[in-house]
Amino acid sequence: MIRPALHAGLRTMIRPALRAGLGPIYSRRMKPAATTMVLLCCAAVLGACGSQGISVAKTSPYYRGAVIFRDHCSGCHTLATVGAEGSATSIKDRLRTNGPNFDFRKENVEQVLYAIHNGGFSGAIMPENIVLGTEAHEVASFLAQYSGLQAQKVPTTNITLSTK
Repeated sequence: MIRPALHAGLRTMIRPALRAGLGPIYSRRMKPAATTMVLLCCAAVLGACGSQGISVAKTSPYYRGAVIFRDHCSGCHTLATVGAEGSATSIKDRLRTNGPNFDFRKENVEQVLYAIHNGGFSGAIMPENIVLGTEAHEVASFLAQYSGLQAQKVPTTNITLSTK
């Protein structure tokens, strides 16, 4: 408990600050800084809201495959369409469990089904049969449609081989 004399002394020190519109903790310089920090924090939180997520329309035939991919595959694979960031972005940061980045790697239905059933192509990291049946086909169709959308387009030249 504060002694009455000490309490009276504190009141005489705090009252002028309260009359000047300042609280006992903040100075005139600290109010704009504190306000700015609060606004920056709010902006950061609001800016992050909704930036990740499935960008496939719910009416799309690929939507269910996108949801399944997000739920079962996004921890190890990257695909912007579903907000998945599981692949390594740098060789030095790469982990053994980082799977291919499907923003850049194009897949077809048969390749995806093979990888799902056999635990990837090496069989070392990805669990075998991570999804089964209809769900596996839905993921495969979804990936065939949406993988490789950011792949670099390289010009090709047809080459005719001589049979002489």
